[in-house]
Amino acid sequence: MTYDPNNIFAKILRGEIPCQKVYEDDYALAFPDIAPKAPVHVLVIPKGAYITHNDFAARATVEEIAGFERAVGKVAQMAGVAEGGYRLISNCGANAHQEVPHYHVHVLGGRTLGPMLTEKK
Repeated sequence: MTYDPNNIFAKILRGEIPCQKVYEDDYALAFPDIAPKAPVHVLVIPKGAYITHNDFAARATVEEIAGFERAVGKVAQMAGVAEGGYRLISNCGANAHQEVPHYHVHVLGGRTLGPMLTEKK
């Protein structure tokens, strides 16, 4: 899969589509999910053109990886979920139902979240 520079997150990064910025630095941008699944549901995206976590882990610089991970932690703190707990989700590829082909992490919290997956029999 090749990176699509016209995906919605790329357009947000370029300022072509507005977002409600929760956090931004040299490595990441964070904004609320448009269809929240918890009281706190923030997306954190790297500023580089990466498709999935695998792509990011393989090609990002050490500085980009460290900066992105620190940004995720800062977002959890700023959103007020770091103390009580939160969940990070990154859907990677078709089987995980990744909807936007730009690597991103969902920060979810603000209530008890329950089991991660329902059991399929």
